[in-house]
Amino acid sequence: AQVAVQHSQKVMAGEKVPFGLKLKFKLYDKLVFSTLREKMGGRVRFAVSGSAPLSHYLGHFYHSLGIKILEGYGLTETTAPVTVNLPDKFKIGTVGPALPGHTVRIADDGEIEVKGLDVFKEYWNNPEATKAVFTDDGFFRTGDLGSLDSDGYLTITGRKKEIIVTAGGKNVAPAGLEDPIRSFTVIGQVVAVGDQKPFISALVTLDTEMLPTWLKNNGLDATMSLEEAAQNPVVRAEVQRAIDHGNKYVSRAESIRKWVILPTEFTEASGHLTPKMSIKRDNILRDFAGEIAGMYGENPQTEAVHTS
Repeated sequence: AQVAVQHSQKVMAGEKVPFGLKLKFKLYDKLVFSTLREKMGGRVRFAVSGSAPLSHYLGHFYHSLGIKILEGYGLTETTAPVTVNLPDKFKIGTVGPALPGHTVRIADDGEIEVKGLDVFKEYWNNPEATKAVFTDDGFFRTGDLGSLDSDGYLTITGRKKEIIVTAGGKNVAPAGLEDPIRSFTVIGQVVAVGDQKPFISALVTLDTEMLPTWLKNNGLDATMSLEEAAQNPVVRAEVQRAIDHGNKYVSRAESIRKWVILPTEFTEASGHLTPKMSIKRDNILRDFAGEIAGMYGENPQTEAVHTS
C-alpha cells in the first residue's frame, strides 16, 4: 500500500517517479493491484465519497489503482453538495471547488461559510437558531473548519467545536493530526487531547481486526490480548512510528508529545462511536479522564504511557 501511495503522490505532484519506486509499483500492480481492480468489477474508474473526510492515504491508494475518489462536501442545511471534485477537476485531500450557484469563503477564525441557491432559509419555528447560523450578509456558518487553495479547492480541517486550545493559546484542529495516524494498520482509533494543557497528547486504541495479522507478520504471538499488546515494545514502537508520521503534518506546538494505548476498543455499543463510525469526542474525554490526567501528571498513571 505504501508503494501505491508514494507513486500516486509523485504523479499528482507532477514529479518524476524514481526508477526504484516505478519498478516496485509495476511489480505490485501486476501481482496485487490488478487483482483488487478485478474484485471491484474491473471497470471502476470513479467513486464518490462524502459524509466524512477521506484520508489522503486512501485517496492516493485508490488513485494508483486507477480509481479517482471524488470527494464532496455539504450539509443538510445546504441540501447536500456545495463542493465536489470532478473527473477533470480533481485534487486528492480536498473536497473540490464550489458547484455552480454556490459561494464558499473562510471566516477569520477558519470557519467555512456558504451562500447559494440550495442553502436553507430557516430552522422550523426556531428564529434564534436561524439567526445564530447566518452572518449579516447572508452566509451560512457551517461549523466546519477549512481552507481554500489558490484554485478554489476546499480542504476540511475539522469541526469548530472540536478545536483544542492549549494553555499557551495555540489552536489545534485534531483531525489534521489524527487522520494520518489512523492510516497505520495497527491503529484502531486515535483521539488528540490537550485543551488548556501545556502540550498535545493522544489516546490510542489498537485495531482488533488487523492486530492478529500484524502481530503474526512481525513474528509475535497473534493471540496476545489487548492488554499485552499495549505493553509490547514492538507494538509500541509501531504506534510511535504512527505518531511520528502524524506529527510531520503539524508544527512543533501542535505535535503529540505523549500518548497512551488503551487496552479497549471504541465501538458504537460502548458509546464512543457514532453509527457512521465517527468518534464521540466528549464521551471519550469523559470516560478516559483518568488516563488523560495521567499523561499530564495530574493523576499519575504508568500503564502504557509513552513520552516521545
